Amino acid sequence: MISKKVKLNKLKDEDRVINPTYASRELNDVVPKYEMPEGEMLPRTAYNLVHDELMLDGNSRLNLATFVTTWMEPEARQLMSETFDKNMIDKDEYPQTAELEMRCVNMLSRLYNAPEEENGCGCSTTGSSEAAMLGGMALKWKWRERMKAKGKPADKPNMVLGIDVQICWEKFCRYWEIEPRYIPMEKGRYVVSAEEVLKRVDENTIGVVAIMGTTFTGQYEPVKELNDALDKLNGETGWDVPIHVDAASGGFIAPFIQPDIEWDFRLKWVKSINVSGHKYGLVYPGVGWAIWRDWEELPEDLIFRVNYLGGDMPTFALNFSRPGNQIVAQYYNFLRLGKEGYRRIMSSLHDTALYLSEKIAELGPFEIVSDGSDIPVLTFKLKKEDNYTVFDISEMIRDRGWLVPAYTMPEDIQDLAVLRVVVKEGFSRDMADLLIADLKRVIDHFEDQPGHKPKKPEKKGKYRKHC
Repeated sequence: MISKKVKLNKLKDEDRVINPTYASRELNDVVPKYEMPEGEMLPRTAYNLVHDELMLDGNSRLNLATFVTTWMEPEARQLMSETFDKNMIDKDEYPQTAELEMRCVNMLSRLYNAPEEENGCGCSTTGSSEAAMLGGMALKWKWRERMKAKGKPADKPNMVLGIDVQICWEKFCRYWEIEPRYIPMEKGRYVVSAEEVLKRVDENTIGVVAIMGTTFTGQYEPVKELNDALDKLNGETGWDVPIHVDAASGGFIAPFIQPDIEWDFRLKWVKSINVSGHKYGLVYPGVGWAIWRDWEELPEDLIFRVNYLGGDMPTFALNFSRPGNQIVAQYYNFLRLGKEGYRRIMSSLHDTALYLSEKIAELGPFEIVSDGSDIPVLTFKLKKEDNYTVFDISEMIRDRGWLVPAYTMPEDIQDLAVLRVVVKEGFSRDMADLLIADLKRVIDHFEDQPGHKPKKPEKKGKYRKHC
C-alpha cells in the first residue's frame, strides 16, 4: 500500500508520540511514532507496544471480505516458525526446501492434468498476482516468437479479458505495455462469453484470460467454451491464440469437488495456470504458484541464471529473496490432507456457502446474485433500497466484528451494489447462523428507522475502462 507522506511539522505534540501507560514503569521517555528512537528498549516492552496497537485491527476470523487463509493447524504454524529464516531463492544453501518446492510444482502439474513428464514446469511465487504476471509474460514472449517467425511486426500486443479480472491483470497490461481488451458485464451476465471474446481477438492477441472464481461474484468462467471457440478460430486463421487460466481460488476447489468441469490442461489451448496457495490452498500469506503445460510454453529468455549464492541457480520469478516457510507449509498441507482431505474441506465450505445463501434469501429483503455454487463465495443485493443500502449494512455489521464488503459492479452495471461473503476454513455452520442473526438485527434496526438517510458508495477513483 502506498501511503500519503505524513507531514510531521503539522502534527500536534501529542500526535507525534506513543504514550503507553503501563510501559511507564520501564520507559523514561515517550516513544516517537515517525522517527527511530534514539535508544534501545527491552524486548518485552517493544513487543507490548506493537501488540497493543495491533489490537485495533479487525478479527481475521470474522473477515469475510478476504480470500486469504486465516487459520492453520498448530503443526503447520510450528513448521513455519522453524523455517522463517530460510531464503527461498538460495537453493544451493537450502536444497531440501527447493526440493519441496519442486514436489509441490509436480503435484499441482499432475492435479491440473499436464502431459506426463519427468518434471512439471512451474515455480512458487509470493502470491497468485505474481504468478499471473509470469503467465502473462510467457504469453507475450511466445506471441512475439510467432510473429517474428512470420516476419510480422510485434509492437502492438493485446490481451482479451473480462472486466471482472483481479487488478493484477490491469497492472500487467499497463506495466508490460499491452492493450487490454475488456469484456463488459451485462445484467444477468457477470462473466465472459465465447461470443464476446471472439469479437475482440485478432492476430495480435497474446492470449485470453479466463477466471476460475471471479472476485466480484465467485463464478467460474466457461473455459471449455472459450477453448472450443478458439480452437475453431485458430484452425480457420492459422493463429495460435492461447488461454491463461487465473485459478487463484478455483484451482484448489474444482479438482476436488467439481472434477468433471474441464478447465485445465485437458483443454488444448490452456497453456498456463496461476493458483493461490494462500487462498483455498490453505496456507497463510503469501504463496502462489505458476504452472505451465510443459517446458515448451516457458520461453528460455525468461529464465535467469545466477551463481553468486553458490552453484548454478535458475530463477524466473519477479521477486528474488523471500521466506521459504510458505513453501514448507504448502507441502505440509499436501501431505497432511491429500486429495481426500482437500475434498472434505472444500465440500464442507461449499455446503456452508449454499446454506448461507438459502438462509440470507429467507430473510426477505435480499436477492441472491451468486449462491456459492462454484467457489464458496456468495453475493447478494437488496431487492429495493429505500432508507438503507448494502453500504449501511456493511458498516453497521462491523459493530459485531464482521467484515462483509459492499461494492458496486464495474461500469455498465454500476447501479448494482452487492454484499459478498467468502466462506473459508474456520467459518463454521455455527458462525453462519451467528452471521444470519446479526444480519436480521441490522435489517430490523433500519426498518425501525424509516427516516434514516441511506449511505451511498464513496467514489475515490475511476473504474477501469473496457474496449
